[in-house]
Amino acid sequence: MARLDGKVAIISGGSKGQGAAEAKLFAEEGAKVVITDILDEEGKALESEIVASGGIASFFHVDVTRSSDWNDVVSFTQEAYGEINILVNNAGILLRKSVEETTVEEWDRVNDINSKGVFLGTKAVIPAMRSAGGGSIVNISSVAALIGISPAAYTASKGSVRLLTKSTAVQYGPEGIRCNSVHPGWVETDMIKEALSDSDIRKERLQVVPLQMFGSVMDVAYGVLYLASDESRYVTGSELVIDGGVIAK
Repeated sequence: MARLDGKVAIISGGSKGQGAAEAKLFAEEGAKVVITDILDEEGKALESEIVASGGIASFFHVDVTRSSDWNDVVSFTQEAYGEINILVNNAGILLRKSVEETTVEEWDRVNDINSKGVFLGTKAVIPAMRSAGGGSIVNISSVAALIGISPAAYTASKGSVRLLTKSTAVQYGPEGIRCNSVHPGWVETDMIKEALSDSDIRKERLQVVPLQMFGSVMDVAYGVLYLASDESRYVTGSELVIDGGVIAK
């Protein structure tokens, strides 16, 4: 039996990169997947790819900063697939600026997407998960939530996600709703590849990774799969670090 047989999952920021890898893996493992993003063309193409491979998937346009969009996708998912068992809050952006370099507008934008987006998604799915008898929420944070790094707004937003995860786990554990956070290190997504395009910077970053390699989107996707599945039924409020050993130093 596949690891997510009978499960219905919503994945935000699922049109490309890490979210797309999670969507394809979930579908392969038997889940019905609702891919959400503001990238409509890429999302619809991914939907078609999954369906052509024998999976079940739908794309739905969602701006994670809009509560109405979240309410709409929850209603769509319940109507299309009956219930919601899994939410992966994957959508996020990166801004590489220090405190002094960051404008108020930039701070608000990063935190609206990375932090408020997770709050709104979580809030929207909880009633549906309650009706389904429980569920699993997986929030994509970062090692930036565990150690101090220079991008100020990004670090603050990911720290917020880490503690919102714990708060959610404590509040809704009695209802069978689990919530865990995933903390990737240097993973070669499109967002990170730009930062690693300079060979000197790439070499410098690699030196701080004990495993001496960067991660792939699948390294993260398999961790998310574990937390979404019933294999982690006794795991909630935890932090899954996937960083090649960076924060062990």
